[in-house]
Order: sequence, then C-alpha cells, then structure tokens
Amino acid sequence: MTPMSDPSNPSNPSNSSNPSHPSTPSDRPLTTTTALPDRFCPADGTRVPGSSPAWCCPVCRGPLDLDFSPNPAPLSSLAGRVNSLWRYTEVLPLASPSVSLGEGRTPLVALKDGLSAKLDYLMPTLSFKDRGAVLLAELATRLRPARVIADSSGNAGTSVAAYCARAALPCTVYVPEGTSPKKLEQIGAHGARLEIVPGDREAAATAARTAADEPGTFYASHIYNPYFLHGTKTYVHELWEDLGGRLPDVLVVPVGNGTLLLGAALAVAELHGAGLIDRRPALYAVQAAAVAPLAEAFHAGADDLVGTVPAAPTFAEGIAITRPPRARQILRAVRASGGTFLTVTEDQIRHAQLDLASRGLYVESTGVACWAAVRDGLLGARTAVVPLCGAGVKTGLARG
Repeated sequence: MTPMSDPSNPSNPSNSSNPSHPSTPSDRPLTTTTALPDRFCPADGTRVPGSSPAWCCPVCRGPLDLDFSPNPAPLSSLAGRVNSLWRYTEVLPLASPSVSLGEGRTPLVALKDGLSAKLDYLMPTLSFKDRGAVLLAELATRLRPARVIADSSGNAGTSVAAYCARAALPCTVYVPEGTSPKKLEQIGAHGARLEIVPGDREAAATAARTAADEPGTFYASHIYNPYFLHGTKTYVHELWEDLGGRLPDVLVVPVGNGTLLLGAALAVAELHGAGLIDRRPALYAVQAAAVAPLAEAFHAGADDLVGTVPAAPTFAEGIAITRPPRARQILRAVRASGGTFLTVTEDQIRHAQLDLASRGLYVESTGVACWAAVRDGLLGARTAVVPLCGAGVKTGLARG
C-alpha cells in the first residue's frame, strides 16, 4: 500500500468532497507551459493546482502529495534507454528533462550473507538527494519563479544548489549552525547564497518556510514537495531492474524526514500494482538511538509522534529530525509493509563506518546507519539491500 494515494483513505482526493481552499494573491499560479498534476493534502483532502507555488496545504499547513497514477514499463522495454533515472519516464511526473546531470543508475554491490549495498553516494553531488533535487529543479524551470529556496542539514541543500546552478536559477539555502564545513563549501561552490540560521535543523526549516511565503518564491522542499518523493522512488525501480525484475526480501532505509522510505513505498506499490512483482518487501526503517521519534512512536503502537523528543548530538546528523512532518505516512508505510523500526548507537555507527571503509566503501556517518543496523546478521537468511546515501568526504570519520 502506498501512503501517497491510498483509495481506502478518506483523505484521498478521489474520495474527498473537500473543495480547494480559496486562492489568495500568494496562491496565484506561476508561469508554466505544461499541464502539471494537481497536489492534495493527505490529511484533509484539500487540492492545490499543479501550477500553484503553494508549498503546503493552505488549510492545515501540512505536506502535499501528488495526484498522479504512473504505469511502470516492463523490464524488457528498458534496454537501450538513457542511462539515468529518467529511463523510468512512465513513473515520473515530468518528462523531457532539461536539467539532468546524469543522476541515478548507481552500482549495486554484494557485501555478505545476502546483504547488498546500493552506492548512492556516487551521485553527481555525492548524495542520494540528487534523485529528488533534479525533479524539484526541473519543476522550477517550468514554473519560472523569481528565486528558489531550500533548507537542509547539508546534502539536500547541496543537491538543490547544484541543480539550480545547472538550470541557471537563483538559489538560497538555509542551514543550521553546526552544519559540516565541507557541505557548506560545496553549497557555496555551486553559487547558492547561504543563510546560516542560529539553532538546530528545525530552526533552519522555520526560517525557510517563512521566506517561502514571499511572492515569486519556489520552495524546493525535499519534505513538503511530493515531486522529491517521486524522484527518490527511482532507487527502488533501479533495484528492481538490477535484480532482474525482483526485489529483495527487505529494504533497509535510513529515516529522518522519510523521503527515501516514502519514495520506496511508492515504487513498491507501483511495481506490485502493475503486476511486475508478486510480493512486497518489508521496509525496515533505521534511526539513530539518540534521536528516534519515529521508532518510539512505532514501538508504542501509535499512529503519530508521541511526546517530544529533544534534539541531541549524533553522528547521524542527516536523520536527526525530531518532528518529521510526514510522520503519520512513514509509520503507516512501515506497518503496511510488515516492516519495523531499528535504532543504532553512536558506537555502532562509528564501527560500521570503519567496517565499510575496510571493504573499500568510504561513506558519511549518516549513510552507514543501515549497515550498522543489519551487518551482524539481524535479518537471518533474508536478502536485503542497504543504501549508502552520502560520501565520507562530506563529513569525515565519526570520532568519539
């Protein structure tokens, strides 16, 4: 079951009689020459026109989903196509890209005992976030805003900055103080303006959301904008192709804001709905034990976050999100898949990073969380794939 367009969910737009929120001057469409699918709020069904610059539900201010019904192509038709994520054009809400840097199609390598890793740190900006950022930049070129903004703890901002540079779009990235200097350097090198916000990741997000309401602004949010999820889902479409039309028993995914996990859930639903896989893999979500609000809610049997989890230092800074806006969708997706949540300690992260480096794979500390969770045989005889999401040169070795 995909959390993005579940026909049994009364908030799904096809089941909802909730009218669109009346437009305001800031809701007026930006310029576009191509019809774009509408977006909708998964919480209350409010619809937003595809060409609107609105970045959230105008009623509840929650994230939006895309009213889009893809039809994935069979394996036999993929041979000879462009060697990037755009080869899966039937499942992407945008076609004929102008902004591509050749993203996608990253290697899949065996590690041990049925466990494999997909090397998404070999993307153009050394992070899996390129999968979603290219969709956001491509959308921005069609909406033609005066400026693009993003907020990030590093990797998403770097990706948006790079693709905006490719598209010649002015870009500002809001980051929290304490962001890795190497990531700041990379964002600035792409020509983006940096806004360093005092405080934590949520403080940077709040500043960006305030700026996002200004006229002529396109908020390239990897959390609120559903196009990002439709980019990250290509991770699973690639796995399916690389494994000859099947998927492993388990997909192990790091979760902070849940963009890769929700993209994976979308892809699994698409492939299963088209009859291209006969079973759905379980989704195993991994969080750092230091900041694990979703794991806490999941194991408490809750449908949403419970209480308040304070920010805390962790090597896995990229997934240290205390209040993910799509929490309900993430929890629902993991439960529907028959999966679970796992947490890893700082020692496990540090040892997993060194272990991967000893195997020739130098991965940033956030990106090793999944390997830390399963490398000691937790999954038994089941096959699984872990994503290695960011390059080690972005943060260096975890020390402590």
